[in-house]
Amino acid sequence: QVQLVESGGGLVQAGGSLRLSCAASGSIFRINTMGWYRQAPGKQRELVAAITSGGSTIHAASVKGRFTISMDNAKNTVYLQMSSLKPEDTAVYYCNGKLWVVHTPSLDDYWGQGTQVTVSS
Repeated sequence: QVQLVESGGGLVQAGGSLRLSCAASGSIFRINTMGWYRQAPGKQRELVAAITSGGSTIHAASVKGRFTISMDNAKNTVYLQMSSLKPEDTAVYYCNGKLWVVHTPSLDDYWGQGTQVTVSS
């Protein structure tokens, strides 16, 4: 019904930049919030940043000032601009969408397949 497709991960040197994209498609009625989470080996998945359809954002303290989340509502696409990357940012980054599907009254969670970000020192 709903697909979230991420792109933009890769290998970058410390101090470099990457931009992740996540496009949501399918039987979407309305998006409530989209966000990015990450999971490093041996660690729990954590919220990196999130944005509402109205444009309100939150960023984890560990990335504040370095990462910026944004969304193109017309394209149902969320972006994560990552700058001044550090080796500790290395993780699989997952896109998350909290949205309503057509003809379904509940607000549901959807996840992308994940994209690897590796920052070398």
